Amino acid sequence: MNRARKIIHVEEVWERGYTGKGIVAAVMDTGVCMHPDYWDRVLAFQDFVGGGKAPYDDYGHGSHVTGILAGDGTISRTYRGVAPDLQVVHLKILDKNGNGKRGDVVRGIQWVLQNREKYHIRILNISVGTVREGDVLDEPLVEAVEQAWDAGIVVVVAAGNMGPMPQSITAPGNSRKVITVGSSDDSAPVYSGRGPTKNCVCKPDIVAPGSGIVSCSSQWQGGPKYCKKSGTSMATPMVSGAAALLLSKEPWLTNVEVKMRLRESAVDLGLPHSRQGWGLLDVRRFCRL
Repeated sequence: MNRARKIIHVEEVWERGYTGKGIVAAVMDTGVCMHPDYWDRVLAFQDFVGGGKAPYDDYGHGSHVTGILAGDGTISRTYRGVAPDLQVVHLKILDKNGNGKRGDVVRGIQWVLQNREKYHIRILNISVGTVREGDVLDEPLVEAVEQAWDAGIVVVVAAGNMGPMPQSITAPGNSRKVITVGSSDDSAPVYSGRGPTKNCVCKPDIVAPGSGIVSCSSQWQGGPKYCKKSGTSMATPMVSGAAALLLSKEPWLTNVEVKMRLRESAVDLGLPHSRQGWGLLDVRRFCRL
């Protein structure tokens, strides 16, 4: 996480006083443990898998993603996420094996739409995707994320780990409206989903570090406090966190304006659009500092 923060120039934005304070993001994943790095900023928890009331994460993916997004490094003093003052609403839509049902994802998005004003949700992070693009059963997923986008939410979705062949962006990242994130450092193995989509939409939109990211472990009580994971799931909260920093600086921006700012500020890596989208996330340029 320390390496990734430097690559995307996060700390220069912190130095100007922008840390995501006052912004709320919803995270749809495997759940969230009450890790000390963010536990006091988890505003609500909804379990669409087991119906539980108290926050938990029986797979560990969601806690890791939340740490990248909003961890403040309480335990380590070093492994801080992108937006350490961001508040989070978590929706568990994946089970203990990291698998989920499309219907639960759709219900989760509908819950976000119904409760966005109650919790002041500005950002929706979806670090999950289907096995492959093109299944007719995925259409409700795409429709649901686009409904959230049309409601004004900054929807940030993983490109998926089915690359590197063309048309390997997973749903709902194949939506033309949402911000789709690939991994900028997927080598050995190469995994980040590549565009274009089967409907000829240019994807991903942007890339961020996603390999070997150290973040919060759901086993922190009696086990490792942090763990390392790789994937576009890890790159996605980098962009969601950057959006939180920008919105804490310029809260009047719309989701379309946030997306256009990403396009204008991305650093061209000299790679095909199907690989890098607009380029590498640069939070300092994104926030115009």
